[in-house]
Amino acid sequence: MVKKHTSDIGFSEAPVCVSEWRRFRRVFFERKLVTFGLVVLVLMVIAAAFAPLLAPYDPYDLGDAGESLLQPGGEHLLGTDLLGRDTLSRLIYGARTALMVGFISVFISGFIGVPLGIIAGYFGGVINMVIMRAMDALMCFPMLLLALLLAAVLREYDVISGIWVVIIALSIAIIPGYARVTHGVTLSIKENEYIMAQRAMGSSNMRVMFRHILPNAFPPLIVLVTMQLGALILAEAGLSFLGIGIDPPGAAWGAMVWDGYRYLANNPALWLAPGIAIALVVFAFNMVGDGLRDALDPRLRGLL
Repeated sequence: MVKKHTSDIGFSEAPVCVSEWRRFRRVFFERKLVTFGLVVLVLMVIAAAFAPLLAPYDPYDLGDAGESLLQPGGEHLLGTDLLGRDTLSRLIYGARTALMVGFISVFISGFIGVPLGIIAGYFGGVINMVIMRAMDALMCFPMLLLALLLAAVLREYDVISGIWVVIIALSIAIIPGYARVTHGVTLSIKENEYIMAQRAMGSSNMRVMFRHILPNAFPPLIVLVTMQLGALILAEAGLSFLGIGIDPPGAAWGAMVWDGYRYLANNPALWLAPGIAIALVVFAFNMVGDGLRDALDPRLRGLL
């Protein structure tokens, strides 16, 4: 009598289970570009947090007449602008402005868009139609164009001033993104058995939506936040370049590009330094977002 081995019968080995953190770390740091992006973002956060210590000069201090448009080198590593202000110091303080606009705008838009998406997807019917058609109407305009229009209106009627004009304009412009992503995730999650069990147990709609659906919607939202931060920094730079962003003498990368484009040949550091900073940060956020998307993919959970 011939004994059959387990492999002959056709059984397959189950995949090796590993901890979530180990799998996340392995997938996230698998690509060198993701690591590079993370390093860039860490350096940006450090520069923004310790700007008063890292900046060699006061970014708002006007230099002497002889210090106007100095070339890079010597006491000013990146030169000075038309008013004699140190370019490197303004570049460092510009990181603080970019992060402030990005994170506050993401918080405001997520605070509004995520509940709207959950409510629309959970209740459906007329509520879903009204909310999602309103989001579709906002999405008819490109984000930068809508933010430009809102910022111009807020400035014209003097509703708010300063950096909050940019923050409110960008926050409203990106609300549809959070609403639509959350809406799609809610439509999928609400049909799961554990949601039906919660309903059968008599749980309230608020408890089901914000205790059970919202936590399961976090992975795609985290990826969206990372992607949106890069887009928001780029949009803020665009608004500042067009003169509707941060009010002078505030340090903003877009405004620095605007100030330096008139000296493309004579003093390229004035526009090249903030331009490279914008490109690097947006690239870094996109790479980190891609890494998070892969690492948080539920299809890879439990696998190496």
